[in-house]
Amino acid sequence: MMRLTVDTNVLVRAVVADDPTQSPVAARIMREADTLALTLSCLCELAWVLRRTYKFQRSEVASVLEALLQVGNVSTNRPAVEAGLATLKAGGDFADGVIAFEGAWLGGETFVSFDKKAVSLLAGQGVNAKVLG
Repeated sequence: MMRLTVDTNVLVRAVVADDPTQSPVAARIMREADTLALTLSCLCELAWVLRRTYKFQRSEVASVLEALLQVGNVSTNRPAVEAGLATLKAGGDFADGVIAFEGAWLGGETFVSFDKKAVSLLAGQGVNAKVLG
């Protein structure tokens, strides 16, 4: 039984298929694993790399993340990923939605940031959010 936690670079290779040696290995190991544990930090990094390095549009990143959620062997914090997806689809960063969700789960009552756009988007989703400064 293979229960794996993959690093972001494995996900990137499997999603983007840009390396003729590593990409097939990444796809195979992900397909063959009994459990594929995808951490929130890994998914946040994936979203960031796809946007910044590979110039994916927000909708393309959302499609990748939604497809990962549909894979039968994937284990992840689905409510946090859904919160990140909601923020991403609203025009923000996936990580901001994840951070706000996880912070609330940990007992934080207000999301604070210097990022006015993030605060505005999260507030629009019903999150108690405040701009600092």
